Amino acid sequence: MTDNMSRQQATPAAMLPAVMNKNTLIKRMTESTQRDESVRAKIAQIDHLNQAPVIKVIKYGNELIKVNLRVKILKLGLDVHYRQVTVAMQEDGWLVRPVGKMGYREFLKWIKKKLAQGWQIYSCYEAGASGYWLDRKLRRLGVANLVVVPKAMGQGGKRQKTDRRDSCQLIDELDRYMRGNEKALSVVGVPSEEQEEKRALIRYQLQIMGDRKRCEARGKGLLCSQGIEVQGIWWSEETWQELMQDPALKDWIKEQLEGWRTKALRYEEEQNQLRRRIEALAPECSLPKGLGRYSWVVLEYEMKGWARFKNRRQVSSYTGLCPGVHRSDNRGREGSINRCGNPVVRWILIEMVWRLMRWQPDYPPIRQLVKGLVRSRRAKKRLAVMAARHLAIDLWRLATGQTTAEKLGLVF
Repeated sequence: MTDNMSRQQATPAAMLPAVMNKNTLIKRMTESTQRDESVRAKIAQIDHLNQAPVIKVIKYGNELIKVNLRVKILKLGLDVHYRQVTVAMQEDGWLVRPVGKMGYREFLKWIKKKLAQGWQIYSCYEAGASGYWLDRKLRRLGVANLVVVPKAMGQGGKRQKTDRRDSCQLIDELDRYMRGNEKALSVVGVPSEEQEEKRALIRYQLQIMGDRKRCEARGKGLLCSQGIEVQGIWWSEETWQELMQDPALKDWIKEQLEGWRTKALRYEEEQNQLRRRIEALAPECSLPKGLGRYSWVVLEYEMKGWARFKNRRQVSSYTGLCPGVHRSDNRGREGSINRCGNPVVRWILIEMVWRLMRWQPDYPPIRQLVKGLVRSRRAKKRLAVMAARHLAIDLWRLATGQTTAEKLGLVF
């Protein structure tokens, strides 16, 4: 009997929602409708805010660019070779994924496809023999590309290096660079097409000079192997006539020497013609004594234009004449120069310093060298390096109109 009473008491409670008052149901339905409408309004407001662009300005290379964080961002790491490029990508901050190896035509088609899908693409590859043509093509397509200084990769515990690993590591460094770590990548200044053309002419002339020196060294080595001593340049006209009359000179030696001399003379003539073409590129205005039109042109085009440098630290760093520092706990020393910059720039600046000792003895950075306060050869070289670094900064200030030759102590 107790069980029957409990079932009778439970039945009205279970059926209560079905027999609720009609007015209560209508009230609750109205409240839920109003609540749904307010939620929909808030969602619409959030969607509108999500569609509005969120602009972030970052330093990308030598320029400031605006990044829309609402747009899909695709980062690419490119390991560039002669016939192919190995690509790795990172989509919207997700994991880095290797794409694979592609020919250049296939790669550019793939880039166009990604751009058509709405991706905002940022990429980078290492400077090297491949040059800057790919950078120019990518920028024309709308890709924000960087050319960076090569570095040794695969130096971890596994010590494994492949094109795939290199491209993935480039993306990691590009991601850190875009987040504000400017030291993650060392960006290379890309020259204009005109600057690249003039610089190629300069380097072609230097290569011809190197070929002439090799021919001269081959002939000198041949004479040395036979114990024949020659004063001066062995292939010059006067020395050559004396050499031909040496009885110790055998016929087979003469044959080879004539071949090396013919090549050396041809290279010498071609080198002089190229040098005159380079000197014609110098500005019409007068230059300080001891610098020379050839040296000025080589320095300007190897520096890729003076205007791209913002301060004197950038100028001195590009020369590679800054001392290396080994310091910890306020103790240490300065080592030899770091050689991080352009070797042609270092060579031409040192040549300028030795010439300025004769033509500009009152120029402040070389006064110690002129006075002969140091005796050892090592100390003189150190002073020459210091003077070359100061000379590069002074020439940059002079070329950009920040100072005058009189203030620098230079004589025209």
